Amino acid sequence: MSPIQPMPTSYDGLQVALSVLIAIAASYAALDLGGRVTSVRGRSQLIWLTCGATSMGIGIWAMHYVGTLALRLPVPARYHWPTVLLSLAVGVLCSGFALKLISQRRMGRSYAVRGSVIMGSGIAGLHYIAMAAMRFPGTLHFNVWIVVLSILLAIGFSFAALWFGFYFRNEPKQMLWPKIASALLIGAAISGMHYTGMAAATFLPLRSAPDLLDTVSVSSLSTLGIGIVTLIVLGLAVFTCEVDRRLDAQNLRLALAEARMELAHASRVGMMGELAASIAHEVNQPINAIMLATGAALESLAMQPPKIAQAQQSITTALKETTRAGQIIGRIRAMLKKTSTQSEPLNINELVTEVLSLLTTELTKGGITVKTDLAAGGVYVEGDRIQLQQVLLNLIMNAIEAMSGSKGPRELCIKTKNNSDEVLVQVEDSAPGLSPADEERIFQPFYTTKTSGLGMGLAISRSIMESHGGHLSARHQAPRGTVFELTMPRRELAEDRRQSNSG
Repeated sequence: MSPIQPMPTSYDGLQVALSVLIAIAASYAALDLGGRVTSVRGRSQLIWLTCGATSMGIGIWAMHYVGTLALRLPVPARYHWPTVLLSLAVGVLCSGFALKLISQRRMGRSYAVRGSVIMGSGIAGLHYIAMAAMRFPGTLHFNVWIVVLSILLAIGFSFAALWFGFYFRNEPKQMLWPKIASALLIGAAISGMHYTGMAAATFLPLRSAPDLLDTVSVSSLSTLGIGIVTLIVLGLAVFTCEVDRRLDAQNLRLALAEARMELAHASRVGMMGELAASIAHEVNQPINAIMLATGAALESLAMQPPKIAQAQQSITTALKETTRAGQIIGRIRAMLKKTSTQSEPLNINELVTEVLSLLTTELTKGGITVKTDLAAGGVYVEGDRIQLQQVLLNLIMNAIEAMSGSKGPRELCIKTKNNSDEVLVQVEDSAPGLSPADEERIFQPFYTTKTSGLGMGLAISRSIMESHGGHLSARHQAPRGTVFELTMPRRELAEDRRQSNSG
């Protein structure tokens, strides 16, 4: 009796290429999903874990089935659909296990090895369960050593997948190409494991008819449809990850902006507390002037005959001082008020004048001479009035404090300048000056050169400038003194554009 000859087999090249593409897409989706599962907690993590395991499991399952359907036998083959569903369930469970594993806080080498053994065994199980679903007039025989090799390959690719998934779970920036390279490597490993497992099988013919109960036939067109649908599912998974990642980034930016506003408001309140005595003095000046003017008006009206002209002049003076007091109180209230950012065209020269008027008492008490060199016609920017006033207030107060213990002339010089596309504001003092090492460190949170203070003022000021598209820097000015420079995009007014066009 002659031995039974194995069936000749071949592969459809297009379907093999499709299976490899699915393997790579599933690997990339797995790396993306690992980052999303790690970034959330609670119910959201469970949802991401379930959806991720489903889409990733479908990807791995589809790769194995498309690769199996690529096999060409000389006899018709059908597939037992309950066994097919069982292999899909194994793929989803393995994927869920992998995503849950890489979302852990730590994953040591031994932990990764144990996880890769479990995951690799599951993937190998998926493959051989999928092959067991085949129904054809023949039987399958397996080479034990090649089977062992395919299982080892599955464990090896599982270890690589877990390691890369754990590495990319924090979603480091500028890692697109390394992630793609990792997906190519893992996809190639998955494909290698599958086709090694296929090589372990020998198809022997039998005359007996196969059991075709609960079986389905899959055509080449159906195989192509399975592959396309799987790629769409994986593409949607990656797209959803990207959308969720961007929403997270947007929420983080909003939270940071809100925290910055809260911190800026707290800083303003703190500065107003430090200036309480000066503010009281500034408010008392117009109040005293109002009292004197109204007293003079009453005296003029009490004279016989009443001096109406003098009384009118005194009342006019009182009204002017009332307006002045109202403006001072209004500026203070605005600085203390917590409001959302409001962008509007602003003249920096006016802001400088307003802040200097608020600090008149402090400057006089410190024996500081103020010099201003403000650009003619104004320096216009787009920004929030209160926040930019806060920056100027903080810089001038720092200069006052820095010069409080210095010997020699105490001078504060403020300059504004229009450049081609930006405005420049310089606040220069005559204090001993900064060391080169401190020129950048002073903008770090909680770093201060003062004997008291939290070291947040300059950090907040720089943050405000950056939110306005500008920059704040400091440098030592020889022979002594420090220059703080603010740059912001220039706001061109309508009349400036008309003059430029006419010129």
